[in-house]
Amino acid sequence: MPLLEPNPDALRPGAKRAPAHDRVPDLLAHGSPGRLRDELTALFGQEKVLWRVSDLVRYASDASPYRFVPQIVVVAEDIDDISAILSYAHGKGREVVFRAAGTSLNGQAQGEDILVDVRRHWAGIEVLDGGARARIGPGTTVARANATLARYGRVLGPDPASAVACTIGGVVANNASGMTAGTAHNSYRTVSSLTVVLPSGTVVDTGDPAADEDLARAEPALCEELLALKAEIEGDPELTARIRAKYELKNTNGYRLDAFVDGATPVEILRGLMVGSQGTFGFISEVVFDTLPLNRAVSTALLFFPSLPAAAAAVPRFTEAGAVAVELMDGNTLRASVRVEGVPADWARLPGPTTALLVEFRAPDTAALEAYEGAAARVLADVELVAPVASVSNEFTRDAKTIGGYWKARKAFVAAAGGDRPPGTTLITEDFAVPPSRLAEACEALLALQAQHGFDAAVAGHAAHGNLHFLLAFDAADPDDVDRYAAFMDDFCKLTVERFDGSLKAEHATGRNIAPFLELEWGPRATELMWRTKQALDPDGVLAPRIVLDRDPRAHLRGLKTVPRVEAIADPCIECGFCEPTCPSQDVTTTPRQRIVLRREMMRQSPGSPVEDSLVAAYGYDAVDTCAGDSTCKLACPVGIDTGALMKRFRNRRHSAREERMAALAARRFAAVEASARLAVAAGHRFGDRLPASVTGLLRKVVRPDLVPEWLPALPGAAAAKLPPTERTRAVAVYYPACVNRVFGEPDGFEGPSLPQAVVALSARAGKPVWIPGDVAGTCCATIWHSKGYDEGSAVMADRVVEAAWGWTAGGRLPLVVDASSCALGLAREVVPYLSERNRELHAELTVIDSVVWAADELLPHLTVRRKAGSAVLHPTCAMRHLGDEDRLTAVARACAEEVVVPDDAGCCAFAGDRGMLHPELTESATAREAAEVMTRSYDAYLSANRMCEIGMDHATGRRYHSALLELERATRP
Repeated sequence: MPLLEPNPDALRPGAKRAPAHDRVPDLLAHGSPGRLRDELTALFGQEKVLWRVSDLVRYASDASPYRFVPQIVVVAEDIDDISAILSYAHGKGREVVFRAAGTSLNGQAQGEDILVDVRRHWAGIEVLDGGARARIGPGTTVARANATLARYGRVLGPDPASAVACTIGGVVANNASGMTAGTAHNSYRTVSSLTVVLPSGTVVDTGDPAADEDLARAEPALCEELLALKAEIEGDPELTARIRAKYELKNTNGYRLDAFVDGATPVEILRGLMVGSQGTFGFISEVVFDTLPLNRAVSTALLFFPSLPAAAAAVPRFTEAGAVAVELMDGNTLRASVRVEGVPADWARLPGPTTALLVEFRAPDTAALEAYEGAAARVLADVELVAPVASVSNEFTRDAKTIGGYWKARKAFVAAAGGDRPPGTTLITEDFAVPPSRLAEACEALLALQAQHGFDAAVAGHAAHGNLHFLLAFDAADPDDVDRYAAFMDDFCKLTVERFDGSLKAEHATGRNIAPFLELEWGPRATELMWRTKQALDPDGVLAPRIVLDRDPRAHLRGLKTVPRVEAIADPCIECGFCEPTCPSQDVTTTPRQRIVLRREMMRQSPGSPVEDSLVAAYGYDAVDTCAGDSTCKLACPVGIDTGALMKRFRNRRHSAREERMAALAARRFAAVEASARLAVAAGHRFGDRLPASVTGLLRKVVRPDLVPEWLPALPGAAAAKLPPTERTRAVAVYYPACVNRVFGEPDGFEGPSLPQAVVALSARAGKPVWIPGDVAGTCCATIWHSKGYDEGSAVMADRVVEAAWGWTAGGRLPLVVDASSCALGLAREVVPYLSERNRELHAELTVIDSVVWAADELLPHLTVRRKAGSAVLHPTCAMRHLGDEDRLTAVARACAEEVVVPDDAGCCAFAGDRGMLHPELTESATAREAAEVMTRSYDAYLSANRMCEIGMDHATGRRYHSALLELERATRP
């Protein structure tokens, strides 16, 4: 047993709690049923079958108000796996639900039997015809696809607000549209072809010229029934006209019956039916999209109106003027948006009825944009605008940063307003569409209905298309509150259909919440055709039952999840999943959303229940140890939930008093620790990897794997024991070489000065000399301690380094330049909570600058570039993302290389100081996609801004990464 074994019981929630009615039952405490687990493991192998109760719980929630616990999870890798699981389900009478990103808002990504993960192994994009088309894997996010297409001046038609997280498979399966797609550029209109695995296992590539012939041979009964349904619909002119009319509005409720009218052959009909089928007809394994031009000239305004009806009344005017997007945000939405970073704080004081329209024009060139702006000016002259707070400008702008801030607030609608809900309540997100000409009337009716049922909901939407979204919060643990919600839904659905002839689901697809109301909107005749279509494609009901078709009038009230309160930092989470694509551990253990989902399930349990025991036992490694602590989840989360900080708190809880004392002692004697580390690195480099690997391996067993780093092959040698000499008298800045650069030298084979030598030389060369204090040894930014949750050690080092920096910088008069981005972040922000009150005052006077910012802003204008590399690839660090410095890394690199590339899949390397050496599997997983992209070609330089991140990327790619400042020194050397 390790000497410093963590205490898992420290992760248990408090004892005072009552079990929830929807808690996971004790019979699942040991995971999936034994026979099911054994059979699927034999079929797919252990690595593809997730069966522990912690696995089942983390897959039991999506972004919806529902929660269904699967019996088992299969991580499918290819079409053969899909065919095998469908064959197994048919043979055993089981049900299958496919799940990609889990951002669906109506429970489409949840199942009660076999859940199949089709995100992990299904990403990728192939650009076709110079960007006019793109073949995309279903696990690829919309944002990732658009990043590649942007280089060709193209973009996808669908543009959902969740583009950073939602995947192509879900976008097509739900026929998602978004801010600008409307009915002309949604998935149904822009999918050129797709490849689908039918429930029978038949694979159909609808783009194959022989597809109809092959389908007729493989599925003759299906082809016959599809053509029979087509003939029946077309033989009824009234029904055909009704179907056409229903899709003049945005409508994703039910199946695309117009596929029978638009398609001439069974394969063409099938292509149309698969769009919006919500996983109930088959698995979409690949999609070919027709893309759209990316109009880069943009002008946008956020316009404030005195009321929601007043704003709605102005929408047609902007649409007629040519606006590509007219987005509505009511007062509740605007006020909730102050939770979003960058949104003006005075929005919290907006008067109740205030409503904003986000209006955007896009054009291929400036001349065309100016014409749009002229039309917009004429509209502005005729509408009533208000400026109730100082930050409201009511003006059009072309500034990309300002426009980005507007859209960030709009896209955060669900998470921001949801995060503002009362703690412990469940969030419902609904969307509907009415004729755009009746939008103002619909807004008034919706507000009245909400008030009638006691809801004060937030409303936003794609107003140009008559599409509104609203949020309601209620307590799913309170039967009376559930009844209140049910009564509202009954009245809302009748209002939408009977008064406005609208669509109950404009773009989120039917899902569990609207399935009982499908016939209300479509009528018995069309609804029966949908049932027959499902029967034709999935006669055994294997795929996603009850997600689109359900005759139970109270089906939408089944599976509503309770949301027990957890740690305050995580309570606002609505489980939207925006955090997941950025998480380094997403493919190895858990994501930030899943960490919170698991925590909530612990709270649902009785204290000491078998399920709680199993969850707590798994949580240490799955959630706490393998969190990189990089907090990029905070940047991705619309309301800034920092799950990384929460995991650091949990690390602190597990520490014994002895462990805390040892960590504090290491902080007090860090000069000796630093010298010993440098000696160990030098010895390992001199004598080879075998001895240090054996020693660290033994120590990891004796002490604890999460405390002793594993020796990695080919680590760089030690840094020089002495730093380059500098003078204080002429210095314009204090240079602080981070401890990692005082321990590790440059990569093997690197020809040139050390990083400290390069920074000193560059600064002198630019006429901005720096001074290195003689007593930097033994100081640190304290990240080593707070990343591991050692509070006392963090406080010791934080106070020491800030007091020292105060003296070095002459009371803050000189800037402090730090040569590792994570340490710059640590000294600028992360030390603050651990400082004494007095030292917080000192810290407030310090100016901490990342050395890359120093080089880009202060040195580059005074340097002469004498030589350039042909090409350079960059690894921006997560610390730079927090500091907003990524553009400076690019600027420095462009001074050093003719071609600069930032990989589309660049993300946190998860080396996280030494975490990549504590858990190498974390970095291997986190860097896999970026490394694959980097290794598709050779570059002359591989650049970053943090030594440990560079080491992590070295191991991921086999290439030698080094600081961009070393490259700048070479490029400007006389």
